[in-house]
Amino acid sequence: MTVRIAVAGAGLIGTRHLDALTADDATTIASIVDPAPAAREQAELRGVPLYPNLEAMLAADRPDGLIIASPNQLHEAMATTAIEAGLPILLEKPATDTLEAGERLIARADALGARILVGHHRTHSAVMQVCREVVRSGRLGDLVAVNGTALYYKPDDYYPIAPWRTQPGGGPVRINIIHEVHNLRILCGDVATVQAVTSNRTRQFAVEDTAAIIFTFASGVLGTFIISDAAASPRSWEQTVREDPAFDAHPDQDCYHLAGTYGSLSVPTMQLFSYDRAEERSWWKPFASMERLTVPRVDPLAAQLTHFTEVIRGEADPLVSLRDGVQNVKIVEAIHESATSGRPIDIQ
Repeated sequence: MTVRIAVAGAGLIGTRHLDALTADDATTIASIVDPAPAAREQAELRGVPLYPNLEAMLAADRPDGLIIASPNQLHEAMATTAIEAGLPILLEKPATDTLEAGERLIARADALGARILVGHHRTHSAVMQVCREVVRSGRLGDLVAVNGTALYYKPDDYYPIAPWRTQPGGGPVRINIIHEVHNLRILCGDVATVQAVTSNRTRQFAVEDTAAIIFTFASGVLGTFIISDAAASPRSWEQTVREDPAFDAHPDQDCYHLAGTYGSLSVPTMQLFSYDRAEERSWWKPFASMERLTVPRVDPLAAQLTHFTEVIRGEADPLVSLRDGVQNVKIVEAIHESATSGRPIDIQ
């Protein structure tokens, strides 16, 4: 049976969800919810009804599920309306624009038994799945350290079309780092503390263009991450993993490096170096094994949609729960607080 899914928000990410729904034989677009004039073009292109708000949609036609891809500050209100209507939800990240909003939403969702999948689509990436399997298998030994980069140059016209990006609330910490936080939590577990410094020296906006972050994980793993939207570099997930064809591709570069007591893995080149368990380990000696792991080509948005249909049908629990999504928001807020205060922040 085809699953009918409505999409609230027909902007950049909403359009990608609409494309995924169109390409998936198991789903169909029930309607689009968006008051913006540009949404009418999308509704006409797809041949589906357009509603200015969720209340109007629910009064006219109840879908099987709802994707919320609206601006972040609208997530709490729209998700609350959908929860109270009993709709399963795919809620784009960040789950909410503030931690307080996230905690309110969790309370309401728990009270009504809501089914909510948070749209951290990299969870469904084949690259992340292989990395997770390698870490969990013990092939690296006990994980010791992780290093990550998200270095890219956003075009200058990225800012005039949305001036809020140059003000507090914009910047790579608020806009981009949440993707990386979720990846690191998948691979390394819960974050215990963060410490961060930021700079706006290059773009000289009222918000940072560069941040350096130290993560301490509950497991004892230490991590470093540097992110900048003003750095001419290909070392980012988007440019190396090649899951979105809109980005320039550099598959020979890495954005993460995971190191354990018996081996290390570079991502996404998937170069795995490891020592033999029966032999002495030393930087003077060659590794026993040096291999490049293969990863199938999978569109994570399409895989996420397949999972969401399973959640709608009651066949699966959300891989990324609302609590997971709000915890990511909490960590991002802690990074911002650390950069502002100059001190480490205990996540717990």
